[in-house]
Amino acid sequence: MNNRSVPTNLLPHLVYRSVPDACEWLRRVCGFTEHYRYGQLVSGIQMHLGAAYIMLTGPRPGTDSPANLGYGTQTLTVIVADVDADFDKAKREGAIIWEELHETVYGERQYGLEDMDGHRWLFSQHARDVDPKEWRATIVAQV
Repeated sequence: MNNRSVPTNLLPHLVYRSVPDACEWLRRVCGFTEHYRYGQLVSGIQMHLGAAYIMLTGPRPGTDSPANLGYGTQTLTVIVADVDADFDKAKREGAIIWEELHETVYGERQYGLEDMDGHRWLFSQHARDVDPKEWRATIVAQV
């Protein structure tokens, strides 16, 4: 079944102090597009960058933004078409870069940034096909 409200198989919910401000920041700095928003005071905004979807929400009991907590708990990886252009744009927009653009041993060209509320992101582009054995990974199940 198809669902236009949730057009993805994984939808991380990210907590921000200001959902509208986060939406604008992610649009301007990272190139995300707004899919929909809901709530009288905008309690949630769904966004996407290509096929990668996220839900922005405000703090609720038991949740908070990394900015309020003082630390983050995860890093989100988004595969993009032109990581070099994205990296240049993020730097121009003043994003905090915590990992410079480089090629990994597993064949990805990527960089890391921290958003306005302390969420960490990796933006990555497939650079080359690498046999996982080359970097000492063990394939448990074929995809």
